Amino acid sequence: MVDSTPLELTSRDDAAPLATENAALLAAIADPLRYSVLRFLDREGEQCVCDIQAVIPIAGNLLSYHLKTLRDAGLVTSERRGRWVHYRVAEDAAARLTAALPLDLGSPS
Repeated sequence: MVDSTPLELTSRDDAAPLATENAALLAAIADPLRYSVLRFLDREGEQCVCDIQAVIPIAGNLLSYHLKTLRDAGLVTSERRGRWVHYRVAEDAAARLTAALPLDLGSPS
């Protein structure tokens, strides 16, 4: 059965900043390597870069770039401890990703 309820659209000016933010957030996990890093951190908890690199073999500079992208998107947080930087999934990452999806996941089909 198709729902014929018309969608309520906000004005383009109201929706643009949110759409841009959501698209940037989803773009951050669209890369397979960043997605793998995020999944690894979610599964294993806080890890230093050396531990991530042991599981996801990639050049250090590329891993740093991808971790920075995830951090800039607010999906991971980092903390320097001596020589090493430790990363973990941000507390609100799951909620932000769910909110960014253009779907009503809570409504029955």
